[in-house]
Amino acid sequence: MNPLPLPDLSARLRPPITSITAYDYPTARLCDEAGIQLILVGDSLGMMVAGYEDTTSVTLEQMVYHTSIVRRGVKRAIVLADLPIHTYDNPGDALASARRIADAGADAVKLEGGREQIPQVEAIVGAGIPVCAHLGMLPQRVREEGGYKKKGRNESEARSLVDAALALEAAGAFAVVLESVVADVAAEITDRLTIPTIGIGSGHHCDGQVRVVHDVTGGFPWFVPPFAKTHGDVAGVTRKALSAFLEEVEDSHRTGFPE
Repeated sequence: MNPLPLPDLSARLRPPITSITAYDYPTARLCDEAGIQLILVGDSLGMMVAGYEDTTSVTLEQMVYHTSIVRRGVKRAIVLADLPIHTYDNPGDALASARRIADAGADAVKLEGGREQIPQVEAIVGAGIPVCAHLGMLPQRVREEGGYKKKGRNESEARSLVDAALALEAAGAFAVVLESVVADVAAEITDRLTIPTIGIGSGHHCDGQVRVVHDVTGGFPWFVPPFAKTHGDVAGVTRKALSAFLEEVEDSHRTGFPE
C-alpha cells in the first residue's frame, strides 16, 4: 500500500486530534468505527501484548506483523506505526525499515529523538513516506536513562526540545508526539510549530492526545500511568465472563451439556 502524500496527512488531522494505539484487527476496527483520527501501532505492544518490561525488545518483524493486521481493520483513520529500537540508527537503515512498515500498510512511521534524527527523517520523507517525530521522554531510551523522566524541567532542556521540534518540522515531519514534556514547554512547541503536536502526559495545550488503548479501556489492570484516565473495565468484564464460563462448564459436567 502506498503511503499518503505528506500534505494530506496534516490536512486530515483536525484539532482536537484523537489518537490511540491498536495492535490487532478487532481493536483497530473498533477504534476506526469510533472515529479515532490516528491509530498508532505502537512498540508499546512490547508491554501490552508481549509482556516485555519495556519497548526495547520489540523487533521490526513484530511491527510489520502487527501493522498488517491493524491495517485490515481500518478504513478511515491514519495508520501510524513505530520504528522499533535500532532499526533507524542511520539513514539507510531508517529508510529500509520504513519501507517495510509502509509495505505492511502503514500510512506513516514514527521515530524517537531530536536533531540526531534529522538525516533519518529526511531520507524517509524524501522517499515519500510520511514521518511523525517523537520528543520528550523516549521509551526506547528508558534503560540508558534509568527510568521514565519528565522532560523540559530546566531552561536548557526546554530550549533543546523547542529547537529540535522546529528542526524536525523543517526536515519534513508531518506531526510530533510530545511525551512527558512539561506542560508550558509543550504549549510553546505547539504555538511555534505549524505541524500538529500530539501529547501524552504533556498537558492539554497540544493539538491532540494519544493514549494506549489498554489504559483507556481498563484492559491492563496491573499498571496505568498517572496521566491516563480509564474509561472502562475490560479486565473486570473479562474476569467476570471467564468465571461464568468456568461455572458453565462445571455445571454442565454435572448435569450434561445441552444437545
